[in-house]
Amino acid sequence: MILIVGLGNIGSQYFKTRHNIGFEVVDELIKSNNFKPVQGNFKGELFQADEVFIFKPSTFMNLSGESVSIVKNKFNFEKIIIVHDELDLPFGAIRFKVGGSSAGHRGIASLDEETQKTAIRVRLGINNNSEERKNTAEFVLSQFNSDEMKCLNKWISLATDAILALLKNDWQKVASTKSQKSVLGFCQDVWQ
Repeated sequence: MILIVGLGNIGSQYFKTRHNIGFEVVDELIKSNNFKPVQGNFKGELFQADEVFIFKPSTFMNLSGESVSIVKNKFNFEKIIIVHDELDLPFGAIRFKVGGSSAGHRGIASLDEETQKTAIRVRLGINNNSEERKNTAEFVLSQFNSDEMKCLNKWISLATDAILALLKNDWQKVASTKSQKSVLGFCQDVWQ
């Protein structure tokens, strides 16, 4: 069994914000791949299609580990994939990582040590190097700007394709084939 976790904050005020790109991507996976809700008290929304589960914690981002540990302890997952925003990557980037530090991402930091070391992290770059970034907390909780919005659906589509590839392939193989596509041009018309 495989668990895909999308990190984000609950509430309509966080809809389409940079910090919620993990939710956006798993929402697209749920919608386009026939995932059905799983009943239970998980401190979040759990969906299933065959041997694949998708989880959206209902705790705030900084406490994601609380709810992820509930789901992780209830099922025996062979692979865990965490989908989250990454401030240190350019907008539109899709990168993969296993282990390593949280780089200040409190949602990642809240995950238990075992999950941090073994989960495949799908890191979605939100940094646009603009003046908007002066206050990090405000920046990650702000909505994507109009130029970014023009690219958002395509980026989400590329990320969902990459995650679907991760279900069947080694993450390093997927990284070598999928991650570069997102940065190499899908938004060039917007930035030029």
